[in-house]
Parts: sequence; C-alpha cells; structure tokens
Amino acid sequence: MSDQRAPLRHLPAMTYEQLLEKVRHEGAYPTRARAQEAVDLVLAGLGRQLTGDERVELAARLPLEAARILTQQLPDTQPRTGWAFVEDLAARTGATPAAARWDAGSVLATVAALTDPELLTRILRQLPSGYALLFGRAELTQAA
Repeated sequence: MSDQRAPLRHLPAMTYEQLLEKVRHEGAYPTRARAQEAVDLVLAGLGRQLTGDERVELAARLPLEAARILTQQLPDTQPRTGWAFVEDLAARTGATPAAARWDAGSVLATVAALTDPELLTRILRQLPSGYALLFGRAELTQAA
C-alpha cells in the first residue's frame, strides 16, 4: 500500500528571525543570541523525541533553519517523559532544571502557536506524559 498524499511543502508561518524574536519576547531573554541558544537546544531535543508524520508535518510549519535543527536529530531509542526531557536539556548545557524548563516552555509554546490544534494533539499523543505543559497546553488524559 503506498501513500498517495501529496508531499508536504515547506510553508512556515514566520521567518527564523521572527521565530527568534517571538521566543526572545516570550522567554524574556535579554538578547536574540540567548533566544537562539534556547531554540537550538529545545528543537534538537524535540527532534530526538518526535518521529513519523508528526515530525514531518511540524517541520513543514517551522522556518527552514528551525526545521533543519528538528529533523537532523536521530530519534532516541528510549522516549523521555516531559520531566526527563527537561533534565536532559539541563545536563546538556549545565543549566539548572528550572532554567531548562523555562527554555523548553518558551520555545515549545512558540512552536505550538505555529501549528494547528489537531497536529499538536497528535504530537502530544505520540510523546510520553509531561509534554503538554511544556507546549502551554493542559495534560491530555485517557478516557476511562
């Protein structure tokens, strides 16, 4: 069975500079360079967690530079919970978990604004628990 859908075109809602400026504003970072560090770190981490169509569709909504950061990562063999994701970010940079949580929330909330609710829901269903709050959403729960 082949996939008959048309390939996704790269149609970002904003430029990379606009993305950095939005993250700088949302995260109250003092400089664009600091915002870029956060974007690079968090998108690389997300790229290690996200796979499949959701990864491809999200990349298509990001500016090309950000999409490359996301898609150049090899997915981890063990998925990380949202908290483990934050701890991994902290360990990679030497930052405190609180600072890494701030970075993750600032970047992922901006990413969430670039996607539609249906795609974000699919992304959150693919990821282990704990990511919804990082994306600025309530945690999804399974119906009983």
